[in-house]
Amino acid sequence: MASEHSLTYDAVSYGGTAAKPDFDKKSGPAGLVVFFGLLAVGLAFTAYSLNRDLAAAHVPPLAFGAFALLGVALLIALGFEFVNGFHDTANAVATVIYTHALPPTAAVIWSGVWNFLGVLVSSGAVAFGIISLLPVELILQVDSGSGFAMVFALLIAAIVWNLGTWWLGLPSSSSHTLIGSIIGVGLANQFMHLSGGTSGVDWSKAQDIGLSLLLSPILGFGFAALLIIVMKRVVKAPALYQEPKSDQPPPLWIRALLIFTCTGVSFFHGSNDGQKGMGLIMLILIGTVPTAYALNRSMPATEVMAFETVAAKAQAALVAQSNGVASPADPRAVVTAYLQSRTLTPQTVPALAALSGSIGDQVNQYGSLAAVPAQSTANVRNDMYVASEAYRILDKTKAVTFSEDGKAATKAFRADLDKSTKFIPTWVKVSVAIALGLGTLVGWKRIVVTVGEKIGKTHLTYAQGASAEIVAAAMIGAADGFGLPVSTTHVLSSGVAGTMAANGSGLQWGTLRNMLTAWVLTLPASILLAGGLFFVFSKIF
Repeated sequence: MASEHSLTYDAVSYGGTAAKPDFDKKSGPAGLVVFFGLLAVGLAFTAYSLNRDLAAAHVPPLAFGAFALLGVALLIALGFEFVNGFHDTANAVATVIYTHALPPTAAVIWSGVWNFLGVLVSSGAVAFGIISLLPVELILQVDSGSGFAMVFALLIAAIVWNLGTWWLGLPSSSSHTLIGSIIGVGLANQFMHLSGGTSGVDWSKAQDIGLSLLLSPILGFGFAALLIIVMKRVVKAPALYQEPKSDQPPPLWIRALLIFTCTGVSFFHGSNDGQKGMGLIMLILIGTVPTAYALNRSMPATEVMAFETVAAKAQAALVAQSNGVASPADPRAVVTAYLQSRTLTPQTVPALAALSGSIGDQVNQYGSLAAVPAQSTANVRNDMYVASEAYRILDKTKAVTFSEDGKAATKAFRADLDKSTKFIPTWVKVSVAIALGLGTLVGWKRIVVTVGEKIGKTHLTYAQGASAEIVAAAMIGAADGFGLPVSTTHVLSSGVAGTMAANGSGLQWGTLRNMLTAWVLTLPASILLAGGLFFVFSKIF
Protein backbone atom coordinates (compact mmCIF):
# COMPACT_ATOMS: atom_id res chain seq x y z
CA MET A 1 0.00 0.00 0.00
CA ALA A 2 1.48 3.31 -0.98
CA SER A 3 1.28 6.20 1.42
CA GLU A 4 -1.39 8.74 0.55
CA HIS A 5 1.00 11.61 -0.08
CA SER A 6 2.94 9.56 -2.63
CA LEU A 7 -0.04 9.09 -4.94
CA THR A 8 0.02 10.93 -8.24
CA TYR A 9 -2.03 10.72 -11.37
CA ASP A 10 -1.05 10.14 -14.97
CA ALA A 11 -1.34 13.01 -17.33
CA VAL A 12 -2.93 10.58 -19.75
CA SER A 13 -6.53 11.49 -20.34
CA TYR A 14 -9.42 9.33 -21.41
CA GLY A 15 -13.12 9.81 -21.98
CA GLY A 16 -12.47 13.55 -22.46
CA THR A 17 -9.99 15.63 -20.45
CA ALA A 18 -10.26 13.79 -17.14
CA ALA A 19 -7.00 12.53 -15.63
CA LYS A 20 -6.67 8.83 -15.00
CA PRO A 21 -5.70 7.72 -11.48
CA ASP A 22 -2.22 6.30 -11.05
CA PHE A 23 -2.43 2.73 -9.78
CA ASP A 24 1.24 1.85 -10.27
CA LYS A 25 2.66 2.87 -6.92
CA LYS A 26 4.03 -0.11 -5.01
CA SER A 27 3.48 -0.85 -1.36
CA GLY A 28 6.00 0.67 0.96
CA PRO A 29 7.56 -1.22 3.89
CA ALA A 30 5.30 0.54 6.40
CA GLY A 31 2.18 -0.56 4.53
CA LEU A 32 3.35 -4.17 4.39
CA VAL A 33 4.19 -4.15 8.10
CA VAL A 34 0.71 -2.83 8.96
CA PHE A 35 -1.01 -5.34 6.66
CA PHE A 36 0.81 -8.41 7.95
CA GLY A 37 0.60 -7.10 11.51
CA LEU A 38 -3.20 -6.91 11.25
CA LEU A 39 -3.26 -10.35 9.65
CA ALA A 40 -1.24 -11.81 12.53
CA VAL A 41 -3.46 -10.09 15.09
CA GLY A 42 -6.57 -11.48 13.41
CA LEU A 43 -5.27 -15.05 13.35
CA ALA A 44 -4.03 -14.82 16.93
CA PHE A 45 -7.36 -13.41 18.11
CA THR A 46 -9.21 -16.23 16.35
CA ALA A 47 -7.03 -18.89 17.96
CA TYR A 48 -7.30 -17.30 21.42
CA SER A 49 -11.10 -16.90 21.25
CA LEU A 50 -11.59 -20.46 20.02
CA ASN A 51 -9.41 -21.84 22.81
CA ARG A 52 -11.27 -19.74 25.40
CA ASP A 53 -14.66 -21.02 24.26
CA LEU A 54 -13.51 -24.64 24.28
CA ALA A 55 -12.12 -24.24 27.80
CA ALA A 56 -15.35 -22.61 29.02
CA ALA A 57 -17.37 -25.50 27.60
CA HIS A 58 -14.98 -28.05 29.17
CA VAL A 59 -14.21 -29.57 25.78
CA PRO A 60 -11.38 -32.13 26.07
CA PRO A 61 -8.29 -31.57 23.88
CA LEU A 62 -9.03 -32.36 20.25
CA ALA A 63 -7.26 -35.18 18.48
CA PHE A 64 -4.60 -33.98 16.04
CA GLY A 65 -6.70 -34.92 13.01
CA ALA A 66 -9.79 -33.08 14.27
CA PHE A 67 -7.68 -30.06 15.27
CA ALA A 68 -6.01 -29.92 11.83
CA LEU A 69 -9.37 -30.27 10.07
CA LEU A 70 -10.84 -27.45 12.13
CA GLY A 71 -7.84 -25.20 11.48
CA VAL A 72 -7.81 -25.80 7.73
CA ALA A 73 -11.58 -25.31 7.46
CA LEU A 74 -11.46 -22.01 9.36
CA LEU A 75 -8.56 -20.74 7.25
CA ILE A 76 -10.41 -21.59 4.03
CA ALA A 77 -13.60 -19.90 5.30
CA LEU A 78 -11.67 -16.75 6.23
CA GLY A 79 -9.90 -17.01 2.87
CA PHE A 80 -13.28 -16.89 1.16
CA GLU A 81 -14.06 -13.61 2.92
CA PHE A 82 -10.59 -12.27 2.13
CA VAL A 83 -11.16 -12.95 -1.58
CA ASN A 84 -14.64 -11.47 -1.25
CA GLY A 85 -13.01 -8.30 0.09
CA PHE A 86 -10.89 -7.50 -2.96
CA HIS A 87 -13.32 -9.09 -5.43
CA ASP A 88 -16.53 -7.30 -4.42
CA THR A 89 -15.49 -4.27 -2.38
CA ALA A 90 -13.54 -2.83 -5.30
CA ASN A 91 -16.91 -1.76 -6.66
CA ALA A 92 -17.47 0.53 -3.68
CA VAL A 93 -14.27 2.54 -4.25
CA ALA A 94 -14.31 2.83 -8.05
CA THR A 95 -16.46 5.94 -8.11
CA VAL A 96 -14.51 7.91 -5.46
CA ILE A 97 -11.22 7.00 -7.13
CA TYR A 98 -12.29 7.96 -10.65
CA THR A 99 -13.84 11.22 -9.51
CA HIS A 100 -10.70 11.98 -7.47
CA ALA A 101 -12.74 12.36 -4.31
CA LEU A 102 -10.13 10.15 -2.61
CA PRO A 103 -6.72 8.87 -3.71
CA PRO A 104 -6.73 5.10 -4.36
CA THR A 105 -4.90 4.09 -1.18
CA ALA A 106 -7.02 6.32 1.03
CA ALA A 107 -10.18 5.02 -0.67
CA VAL A 108 -9.44 1.33 -0.11
CA ILE A 109 -8.38 1.89 3.51
CA TRP A 110 -11.53 3.91 4.17
CA SER A 111 -13.68 1.25 2.52
CA GLY A 112 -11.91 -1.51 4.46
CA VAL A 113 -12.65 0.20 7.77
CA TRP A 114 -16.36 0.55 6.97
CA ASN A 115 -16.56 -3.02 5.71
CA PHE A 116 -15.11 -4.05 9.07
CA LEU A 117 -17.73 -2.05 10.98
CA GLY A 118 -20.55 -3.36 8.77
CA VAL A 119 -19.63 -6.94 9.59
CA LEU A 120 -19.57 -6.22 13.32
CA VAL A 121 -23.14 -4.90 13.44
CA SER A 122 -24.67 -7.49 11.10
CA SER A 123 -27.69 -9.44 12.35
CA GLY A 124 -26.90 -12.93 11.06
CA ALA A 125 -30.22 -13.22 9.19
CA VAL A 126 -28.50 -13.49 5.81
CA ALA A 127 -26.04 -16.08 7.14
CA PHE A 128 -28.71 -18.49 8.32
CA GLY A 129 -30.97 -17.74 5.37
CA ILE A 130 -28.26 -19.07 3.06
CA ILE A 131 -27.59 -22.09 5.27
CA SER A 132 -31.28 -23.03 5.14
CA LEU A 133 -30.80 -23.72 1.42
CA LEU A 134 -28.68 -26.77 2.25
CA PRO A 135 -30.16 -30.27 2.48
CA VAL A 136 -31.56 -30.81 5.96
CA GLU A 137 -29.76 -34.12 6.48
CA LEU A 138 -26.37 -32.50 5.83
CA ILE A 139 -27.18 -29.81 8.38
CA LEU A 140 -28.18 -32.44 10.95
CA GLN A 141 -25.05 -34.49 10.19
CA VAL A 142 -22.60 -31.63 9.84
CA ASP A 143 -20.20 -33.48 12.17
CA SER A 144 -20.02 -36.40 9.71
CA GLY A 145 -17.80 -36.93 6.68
CA SER A 146 -20.58 -35.68 4.40
CA GLY A 147 -20.86 -32.52 6.46
CA PHE A 148 -17.17 -31.71 6.07
CA ALA A 149 -17.30 -32.59 2.38
CA MET A 150 -20.16 -30.10 2.03
CA VAL A 151 -18.30 -27.24 3.73
CA PHE A 152 -15.03 -27.76 1.84
CA ALA A 153 -16.82 -28.13 -1.51
CA LEU A 154 -18.79 -24.91 -0.98
CA LEU A 155 -15.81 -22.83 0.03
CA ILE A 156 -13.26 -24.10 -2.49
CA ALA A 157 -15.67 -23.86 -5.42
CA ALA A 158 -16.59 -20.28 -4.50
CA ILE A 159 -12.95 -19.22 -4.04
CA VAL A 160 -11.83 -20.77 -7.34
CA TRP A 161 -14.58 -19.08 -9.38
CA ASN A 162 -14.11 -15.72 -7.64
CA LEU A 163 -10.36 -15.78 -8.28
CA GLY A 164 -10.91 -16.74 -11.92
CA THR A 165 -13.31 -13.89 -12.65
CA TRP A 166 -11.12 -11.46 -10.68
CA TRP A 167 -8.10 -12.45 -12.77
CA LEU A 168 -10.08 -11.65 -15.91
CA GLY A 169 -11.22 -8.34 -14.39
CA LEU A 170 -14.90 -9.31 -14.57
CA PRO A 171 -17.24 -7.90 -11.89
CA SER A 172 -18.83 -11.24 -11.02
CA SER A 173 -20.81 -11.78 -7.80
CA SER A 174 -19.51 -13.65 -4.75
CA SER A 175 -23.11 -14.06 -3.57
CA HIS A 176 -24.10 -15.55 -6.91
CA THR A 177 -21.14 -17.94 -6.72
CA LEU A 178 -21.90 -19.12 -3.19
CA ILE A 179 -25.58 -19.75 -4.01
CA GLY A 180 -24.55 -21.76 -7.05
CA SER A 181 -22.13 -23.77 -4.91
CA ILE A 182 -24.87 -24.54 -2.40
CA ILE A 183 -27.21 -25.69 -5.17
CA GLY A 184 -24.42 -27.84 -6.59
CA VAL A 185 -23.84 -29.57 -3.26
CA GLY A 186 -27.59 -30.08 -2.77
CA LEU A 187 -28.07 -31.62 -6.20
CA ALA A 188 -25.00 -33.82 -5.86
CA ASN A 189 -26.23 -35.03 -2.47
CA GLN A 190 -29.60 -35.89 -3.97
CA PHE A 191 -28.16 -37.73 -6.96
CA MET A 192 -25.76 -39.70 -4.76
CA HIS A 193 -28.65 -40.94 -2.59
CA LEU A 194 -31.53 -41.34 -5.02
CA SER A 195 -32.94 -44.31 -3.12
CA GLY A 196 -32.41 -42.90 0.36
CA GLY A 197 -35.15 -40.29 0.50
CA THR A 198 -32.68 -37.45 0.90
CA SER A 199 -33.50 -33.88 0.01
CA GLY A 200 -31.66 -31.70 -2.44
CA VAL A 201 -32.16 -27.96 -2.27
CA ASP A 202 -34.85 -25.94 -0.50
CA TRP A 203 -36.21 -24.64 -3.80
CA SER A 204 -38.73 -22.28 -2.20
CA LYS A 205 -35.92 -20.52 -0.34
CA ALA A 206 -33.71 -20.72 -3.44
CA GLN A 207 -36.47 -19.01 -5.42
CA ASP A 208 -36.57 -16.09 -2.97
CA ILE A 209 -32.80 -15.69 -3.04
CA GLY A 210 -32.59 -16.21 -6.80
CA LEU A 211 -35.25 -13.55 -7.37
CA SER A 212 -33.25 -11.15 -5.19
CA LEU A 213 -30.08 -11.80 -7.20
CA LEU A 214 -31.94 -11.57 -10.52
CA LEU A 215 -33.82 -8.36 -9.83
CA SER A 216 -31.02 -6.47 -8.08
CA PRO A 217 -29.01 -5.54 -11.23
CA ILE A 218 -32.19 -4.66 -13.14
CA LEU A 219 -33.39 -2.43 -10.31
CA GLY A 220 -29.88 -1.01 -9.87
CA PHE A 221 -29.82 0.04 -13.52
CA GLY A 222 -33.31 1.52 -13.46
CA PHE A 223 -33.14 3.35 -10.13
CA ALA A 224 -29.69 4.84 -10.82
CA ALA A 225 -30.86 6.08 -14.23
CA LEU A 226 -34.01 7.55 -12.67
CA LEU A 227 -32.07 9.17 -9.82
CA ILE A 228 -29.67 11.04 -12.09
CA ILE A 229 -32.58 12.28 -14.22
CA VAL A 230 -34.35 13.55 -11.09
CA MET A 231 -31.13 15.13 -9.79
CA LYS A 232 -30.73 17.10 -13.02
CA ARG A 233 -34.21 18.53 -12.60
CA VAL A 234 -33.96 19.28 -8.89
CA VAL A 235 -30.30 20.05 -8.13
CA LYS A 236 -29.22 22.95 -10.33
CA ALA A 237 -25.47 22.70 -9.81
CA PRO A 238 -23.59 22.43 -13.15
CA ALA A 239 -20.37 21.28 -11.47
CA LEU A 240 -22.13 18.14 -10.25
CA TYR A 241 -22.73 16.93 -13.80
CA GLN A 242 -19.24 17.47 -15.11
CA GLU A 243 -16.40 14.99 -15.26
CA PRO A 244 -13.18 15.82 -13.37
CA LYS A 245 -10.97 18.09 -15.45
CA SER A 246 -7.75 17.31 -13.60
CA ASP A 247 -6.37 15.25 -10.77
CA GLN A 248 -7.65 17.78 -8.23
CA PRO A 249 -10.43 16.78 -5.78
CA PRO A 250 -13.94 18.02 -6.56
CA PRO A 251 -15.55 20.89 -4.63
CA LEU A 252 -15.89 20.14 -0.93
CA TRP A 253 -19.65 19.47 -0.88
CA ILE A 254 -19.44 17.15 -3.90
CA ARG A 255 -16.46 15.37 -2.41
CA ALA A 256 -18.34 14.88 0.86
CA LEU A 257 -21.32 13.44 -1.04
CA LEU A 258 -19.13 10.95 -2.92
CA ILE A 259 -17.27 9.84 0.20
CA PHE A 260 -20.57 9.46 2.06
CA THR A 261 -22.03 7.23 -0.66
CA CYS A 262 -18.84 5.13 -0.80
CA THR A 263 -19.05 4.75 2.97
CA GLY A 264 -22.64 3.55 2.75
CA VAL A 265 -21.89 0.93 0.10
CA SER A 266 -18.84 -0.32 2.03
CA PHE A 267 -20.75 -0.54 5.31
CA PHE A 268 -23.74 -2.36 3.85
CA HIS A 269 -21.48 -4.63 1.80
CA GLY A 270 -19.81 -5.69 5.05
CA SER A 271 -23.12 -6.20 6.83
CA ASN A 272 -24.51 -8.34 3.98
CA ASP A 273 -21.60 -10.16 2.36
CA GLY A 274 -19.73 -10.74 5.61
CA GLN A 275 -22.55 -12.90 6.88
CA LYS A 276 -21.97 -15.57 4.24
CA GLY A 277 -18.64 -16.50 5.75
CA MET A 278 -20.07 -16.34 9.26
CA GLY A 279 -22.73 -18.92 8.48
CA LEU A 280 -20.18 -21.34 7.02
CA ILE A 281 -17.82 -20.86 9.96
CA MET A 282 -20.67 -21.70 12.34
CA LEU A 283 -21.29 -24.93 10.40
CA ILE A 284 -17.60 -25.77 10.79
CA LEU A 285 -17.63 -25.07 14.54
CA ILE A 286 -20.84 -27.02 15.12
CA GLY A 287 -19.42 -29.95 13.20
CA THR A 288 -16.08 -30.12 14.99
CA VAL A 289 -16.84 -28.87 18.51
CA PRO A 290 -20.62 -29.11 19.02
CA THR A 291 -20.34 -28.93 22.82
CA ALA A 292 -19.16 -25.34 22.57
CA TYR A 293 -21.13 -24.05 19.57
CA ALA A 294 -24.19 -26.20 18.84
CA LEU A 295 -26.25 -24.26 21.39
CA ASN A 296 -26.15 -20.64 22.49
CA ARG A 297 -24.52 -21.14 25.87
CA SER A 298 -24.61 -17.40 26.56
CA MET A 299 -28.42 -17.18 26.47
CA PRO A 300 -29.57 -15.41 29.69
CA ALA A 301 -31.11 -17.64 32.37
CA THR A 302 -34.25 -15.46 32.43
CA GLU A 303 -34.98 -16.32 28.79
CA VAL A 304 -34.32 -20.01 29.36
CA MET A 305 -36.76 -20.05 32.29
CA ALA A 306 -39.59 -18.84 30.04
CA PHE A 307 -38.66 -21.32 27.30
CA GLU A 308 -40.74 -24.24 28.61
CA THR A 309 -43.84 -22.04 28.97
CA VAL A 310 -43.57 -20.82 25.38
CA ALA A 311 -42.93 -24.40 24.18
CA ALA A 312 -46.06 -25.63 25.98
CA LYS A 313 -48.20 -22.93 24.35
CA ALA A 314 -46.87 -23.79 20.90
CA GLN A 315 -47.47 -27.49 21.56
CA ALA A 316 -51.05 -26.77 22.61
CA ALA A 317 -51.65 -24.73 19.44
CA LEU A 318 -50.44 -27.65 17.33
CA VAL A 319 -52.43 -30.25 19.27
CA ALA A 320 -55.57 -28.22 18.57
CA GLN A 321 -54.87 -28.69 14.83
CA SER A 322 -53.96 -32.41 15.02
CA ASN A 323 -57.51 -33.70 14.35
CA GLY A 324 -57.10 -36.26 17.12
CA VAL A 325 -54.15 -38.02 15.46
CA ALA A 326 -51.71 -39.43 18.01
CA SER A 327 -48.05 -38.38 17.91
CA PRO A 328 -45.72 -40.91 16.24
CA ALA A 329 -43.04 -42.88 18.05
CA ASP A 330 -40.21 -40.87 16.45
CA PRO A 331 -41.45 -37.27 16.07
CA ARG A 332 -38.19 -35.85 14.74
CA ALA A 333 -38.00 -38.40 11.92
CA VAL A 334 -41.52 -37.46 10.79
CA VAL A 335 -40.79 -33.73 10.93
CA THR A 336 -37.48 -34.24 9.09
CA ALA A 337 -39.34 -36.14 6.36
CA TYR A 338 -41.70 -33.16 6.06
CA LEU A 339 -38.73 -30.81 5.59
CA GLN A 340 -37.34 -33.08 2.88
CA SER A 341 -40.56 -33.62 0.95
CA ARG A 342 -42.58 -30.48 1.85
CA THR A 343 -45.60 -32.80 1.98
CA LEU A 344 -47.90 -32.37 4.97
CA THR A 345 -49.20 -35.72 6.22
CA PRO A 346 -51.73 -36.40 9.02
CA GLN A 347 -48.79 -37.18 11.31
CA THR A 348 -46.78 -34.02 10.63
CA VAL A 349 -48.61 -31.65 12.98
CA PRO A 350 -48.86 -34.07 15.94
CA ALA A 351 -45.19 -34.97 15.42
CA LEU A 352 -44.19 -31.30 15.55
CA ALA A 353 -46.35 -30.85 18.66
CA ALA A 354 -44.61 -33.76 20.39
CA LEU A 355 -41.18 -32.51 19.30
CA SER A 356 -41.94 -29.02 20.64
CA GLY A 357 -43.01 -30.43 24.00
CA SER A 358 -39.91 -32.62 24.16
CA ILE A 359 -37.64 -29.65 23.49
CA GLY A 360 -39.29 -27.68 26.29
CA ASP A 361 -38.92 -30.62 28.67
CA GLN A 362 -35.21 -31.04 27.83
CA VAL A 363 -34.41 -27.37 28.40
CA ASN A 364 -36.36 -27.41 31.67
CA GLN A 365 -34.54 -30.57 32.78
CA TYR A 366 -31.09 -29.07 32.33
CA GLY A 367 -32.02 -25.60 33.59
CA SER A 368 -29.92 -23.74 31.02
CA LEU A 369 -28.43 -24.34 27.60
CA ALA A 370 -24.94 -24.15 29.07
CA ALA A 371 -25.80 -27.08 31.34
CA VAL A 372 -26.80 -29.44 28.51
CA PRO A 373 -24.27 -32.32 28.72
CA ALA A 374 -21.87 -32.87 25.85
CA GLN A 375 -23.43 -36.16 24.79
CA SER A 376 -26.86 -34.51 24.45
CA THR A 377 -25.88 -31.20 22.87
CA ALA A 378 -26.02 -32.26 19.20
CA ASN A 379 -29.32 -34.08 19.71
CA VAL A 380 -30.97 -31.08 21.41
CA ARG A 381 -29.70 -28.73 18.70
CA ASN A 382 -30.96 -30.96 15.91
CA ASP A 383 -34.40 -31.15 17.56
CA MET A 384 -34.46 -27.35 17.75
CA TYR A 385 -33.25 -26.84 14.19
CA VAL A 386 -35.78 -29.25 12.68
CA ALA A 387 -38.65 -27.74 14.70
CA SER A 388 -37.69 -24.16 13.74
CA GLU A 389 -37.50 -25.00 10.04
CA ALA A 390 -40.86 -26.80 10.22
CA TYR A 391 -42.49 -23.77 11.83
CA ARG A 392 -40.95 -21.54 9.15
CA ILE A 393 -42.34 -23.64 6.31
CA LEU A 394 -45.77 -23.99 7.92
CA ASP A 395 -45.93 -20.22 8.29
CA LYS A 396 -44.80 -19.59 4.72
CA THR A 397 -47.13 -22.12 3.10
CA LYS A 398 -50.09 -21.42 5.44
CA ALA A 399 -50.62 -25.18 5.50
CA VAL A 400 -52.12 -25.01 9.00
CA THR A 401 -54.71 -22.44 10.07
CA PHE A 402 -53.94 -21.31 13.62
CA SER A 403 -56.01 -19.04 15.83
CA GLU A 404 -54.52 -15.64 16.60
CA ASP A 405 -53.24 -16.95 19.93
CA GLY A 406 -51.85 -20.01 18.16
CA LYS A 407 -50.01 -17.84 15.63
CA ALA A 408 -48.50 -15.77 18.41
CA ALA A 409 -47.46 -18.88 20.35
CA THR A 410 -45.77 -20.62 17.41
CA LYS A 411 -44.07 -17.40 16.32
CA ALA A 412 -42.71 -16.80 19.83
CA PHE A 413 -41.48 -20.39 20.12
CA ARG A 414 -39.74 -20.25 16.76
CA ALA A 415 -38.02 -17.03 17.87
CA ASP A 416 -36.78 -18.79 21.02
CA LEU A 417 -35.55 -21.75 18.98
CA ASP A 418 -33.62 -19.44 16.66
CA LYS A 419 -32.04 -17.62 19.60
CA SER A 420 -30.87 -20.98 20.90
CA THR A 421 -29.28 -22.24 17.68
CA LYS A 422 -28.84 -19.38 15.19
CA PHE A 423 -26.25 -17.23 16.88
CA ILE A 424 -22.83 -15.89 15.93
CA PRO A 425 -20.15 -15.33 18.60
CA THR A 426 -18.54 -11.90 18.59
CA TRP A 427 -15.11 -13.33 17.81
CA VAL A 428 -16.44 -14.91 14.59
CA LYS A 429 -17.75 -11.51 13.49
CA VAL A 430 -14.42 -9.85 14.33
CA SER A 431 -12.39 -12.52 12.49
CA VAL A 432 -14.58 -12.26 9.38
CA ALA A 433 -14.45 -8.46 9.60
CA ILE A 434 -10.64 -8.50 9.67
CA ALA A 435 -10.48 -10.92 6.73
CA LEU A 436 -12.95 -8.86 4.66
CA GLY A 437 -11.27 -5.57 5.60
CA LEU A 438 -7.77 -6.82 4.72
CA GLY A 439 -9.07 -8.32 1.49
CA THR A 440 -10.30 -4.88 0.52
CA LEU A 441 -6.70 -3.64 0.56
CA VAL A 442 -5.42 -6.26 -1.91
CA GLY A 443 -6.01 -6.84 -5.59
CA TRP A 444 -8.76 -4.28 -6.04
CA LYS A 445 -7.29 -2.59 -9.13
CA ARG A 446 -8.63 -5.01 -11.77
CA ILE A 447 -12.29 -4.56 -10.85
CA VAL A 448 -11.90 -0.83 -10.16
CA VAL A 449 -10.53 -0.26 -13.68
CA THR A 450 -13.41 -2.22 -15.21
CA VAL A 451 -16.05 -0.22 -13.34
CA GLY A 452 -14.29 3.13 -13.77
CA GLU A 453 -13.19 2.91 -17.39
CA LYS A 454 -14.84 0.08 -19.28
CA ILE A 455 -18.60 0.37 -18.67
CA GLY A 456 -19.31 3.80 -20.13
CA LYS A 457 -17.73 5.54 -23.10
CA THR A 458 -17.06 8.71 -21.12
CA HIS A 459 -15.54 9.41 -17.74
CA LEU A 460 -17.80 9.22 -14.69
CA THR A 461 -19.26 12.55 -13.65
CA TYR A 462 -19.70 13.34 -9.98
CA ALA A 463 -23.46 12.90 -10.22
CA GLN A 464 -23.13 9.53 -11.95
CA GLY A 465 -20.79 8.21 -9.29
CA ALA A 466 -23.01 9.44 -6.45
CA SER A 467 -26.22 8.11 -8.06
CA ALA A 468 -24.79 4.61 -8.55
CA GLU A 469 -23.48 4.50 -4.99
CA ILE A 470 -26.69 5.83 -3.39
CA VAL A 471 -28.80 3.21 -5.16
CA ALA A 472 -26.33 0.43 -4.31
CA ALA A 473 -26.22 1.36 -0.62
CA ALA A 474 -30.01 1.57 -0.37
CA MET A 475 -30.61 -1.75 -2.10
CA ILE A 476 -27.97 -3.66 -0.13
CA GLY A 477 -29.28 -2.20 3.13
CA ALA A 478 -32.86 -3.18 2.25
CA ALA A 479 -31.80 -6.72 1.33
CA ASP A 480 -29.93 -7.01 4.62
CA GLY A 481 -33.08 -6.02 6.48
CA PHE A 482 -35.05 -8.76 4.73
CA GLY A 483 -32.33 -11.34 5.37
CA LEU A 484 -31.59 -11.79 1.65
CA PRO A 485 -28.17 -11.84 -0.01
CA VAL A 486 -27.62 -9.36 -2.79
CA SER A 487 -24.70 -8.74 -5.12
CA THR A 488 -22.78 -5.51 -4.50
CA THR A 489 -21.01 -6.13 -7.80
CA HIS A 490 -24.17 -6.46 -9.86
CA VAL A 491 -26.01 -3.60 -8.20
CA LEU A 492 -23.21 -1.06 -8.46
CA SER A 493 -21.89 -1.94 -11.91
CA SER A 494 -25.43 -1.96 -13.32
CA GLY A 495 -26.03 1.35 -11.53
CA VAL A 496 -23.03 2.88 -13.29
CA ALA A 497 -24.36 1.54 -16.60
CA GLY A 498 -27.79 3.02 -15.81
CA THR A 499 -26.34 6.48 -15.21
CA MET A 500 -24.35 6.29 -18.45
CA ALA A 501 -27.46 5.32 -20.41
CA ALA A 502 -29.61 8.02 -18.80
CA ASN A 503 -26.93 10.63 -19.41
CA GLY A 504 -26.56 9.68 -23.08
CA SER A 505 -22.89 8.91 -22.44
CA GLY A 506 -22.92 5.61 -24.29
CA LEU A 507 -22.03 2.11 -23.11
CA GLN A 508 -19.13 -0.16 -23.96
CA TRP A 509 -21.09 -3.19 -25.09
CA GLY A 510 -18.06 -5.45 -25.17
CA THR A 511 -17.59 -5.05 -21.42
CA LEU A 512 -21.30 -5.46 -20.77
CA ARG A 513 -21.35 -8.65 -22.84
CA ASN A 514 -18.44 -10.02 -20.81
CA MET A 515 -20.20 -9.10 -17.55
CA LEU A 516 -23.43 -10.70 -18.75
CA THR A 517 -21.51 -13.82 -19.80
CA ALA A 518 -19.93 -14.04 -16.34
CA TRP A 519 -23.34 -13.50 -14.76
CA VAL A 520 -24.92 -16.26 -16.86
CA LEU A 521 -22.04 -18.71 -16.40
CA THR A 522 -21.57 -18.20 -12.65
CA LEU A 523 -24.48 -20.38 -11.56
CA PRO A 524 -23.86 -23.40 -13.83
CA ALA A 525 -20.08 -23.22 -13.33
CA SER A 526 -20.29 -23.02 -9.54
CA ILE A 527 -22.98 -25.73 -9.47
CA LEU A 528 -20.81 -28.13 -11.48
CA LEU A 529 -17.63 -27.25 -9.59
CA ALA A 530 -19.15 -27.58 -6.11
CA GLY A 531 -21.10 -30.72 -7.05
CA GLY A 532 -17.95 -32.38 -8.41
CA LEU A 533 -15.90 -31.40 -5.37
CA PHE A 534 -18.61 -32.68 -3.04
CA PHE A 535 -18.57 -36.05 -4.80
CA VAL A 536 -14.78 -36.27 -4.52
CA PHE A 537 -14.62 -35.11 -0.91
CA SER A 538 -17.42 -37.50 0.07
CA LYS A 539 -15.09 -40.34 -0.92
CA ILE A 540 -12.23 -38.88 1.14
CA PHE A 541 -13.85 -37.88 4.43
